[in-house]
Amino acid sequence: MALFKKRTEGKPGEWYYCLEHRKVEEGPECPAKDRFGPYASRTEAEHAMQTAQERNLEWENDPKWHDTGASGETGKG
Repeated sequence: MALFKKRTEGKPGEWYYCLEHRKVEEGPECPAKDRFGPYASRTEAEHAMQTAQERNLEWENDPKWHDTGASGETGKG
């Protein structure tokens, strides 16, 4: 067990959205597994969930990311 726990140092001007606390942070305050970012501005971080939703929809509807056979059926189970 480590005697000293290394704390993640925040950088001014880098913004994150914490998924655990549902808040914007300047510099990382929470563990990487619980946040999106970094973002260039506070406004971008505030819209992190909306941006993620939009990107997910784009990915789900992108034909390059779906396995389709000759019949047009997806390769999903």
